[in-house]
Amino acid sequence: MSLGENLQFLRAREGVTQEQLAERLEVSRQSVSKWESGTSFPEMDTLLKLCDMFHTDMDTLLRGSVEKSLSEDSAGYDRFMTLYARKVAGGVSAIIAGAAVMGLLSLLNSMIGAASFFLILAAAVVVFIASGMEEDNFRKQYPVLRDFYTEKQKADFRRRYIWYIAGGVGAILFGVFLLVLAFTVFPEREPYESLLGTLFLLIVAGAVYFLVYGGMLEDKYNIAKYNRRNAPTSEDRERRRRAVTACSLIMILATALFLLMGLAYTKWELAAVIYPVGGVLCGAAWIVLGPKLDI
Repeated sequence: MSLGENLQFLRAREGVTQEQLAERLEVSRQSVSKWESGTSFPEMDTLLKLCDMFHTDMDTLLRGSVEKSLSEDSAGYDRFMTLYARKVAGGVSAIIAGAAVMGLLSLLNSMIGAASFFLILAAAVVVFIASGMEEDNFRKQYPVLRDFYTEKQKADFRRRYIWYIAGGVGAILFGVFLLVLAFTVFPEREPYESLLGTLFLLIVAGAVYFLVYGGMLEDKYNIAKYNRRNAPTSEDRERRRRAVTACSLIMILATALFLLMGLAYTKWELAAVIYPVGGVLCGAAWIVLGPKLDI
């Protein structure tokens, strides 16, 4: 593409007329018209102003395709954030599924059930820590990104997002329905209670995966929010500090209650509910105390 074609594309993308662009550059409208038709060429200082104004480099503006450069994900952001969402959603889902496995194995031996849950929990924590460090490194490497997603891509995702959320909530409600229905057939005693509780928690684990995954994908498409998070205000940093402190205290308390109920009272099945509840409380604390980054 030529300078004229790139300039026309950038004007149309920003919704700027030739007159408005001329005013910003302090030139005549006829000058802008000549640049776009290819009959004249702007001076060097004007080219630099155009690059700053439209956030592009001079080589792309003069000889490349601005449209193509804006549609390219040169940082690999989409792939990285999709994989990151899968890791986090998978970790959260694994903890809930671990509680289900613990309930099932506890029918054989309560210590084996508890050990299996701790193993799954440890694996999930490792995934959370490693994924969080990877995301932090990615943000440091690419603190500012162009919004390369097209309106069609965003609209297509919004249609899928509805089903991520509705499907997740519907699955949990369906699990409750199955649980109530099952107890009309089976007596409320072991091993039926543990088996049905395991089935319910597995359904919840699958539902939570899609709820978390869908929510993180929605954030992925908000490039403006990503950019602002990498340049937070002092208020945002303070709110983030408070939210992290609150979440840390909640999860420490959850761990203490888990160990107390399991080791002191041997109620591992009931203790398994503590971590999902802690996760919900942590999410609520982040919403209330965390930085307001939505744009």
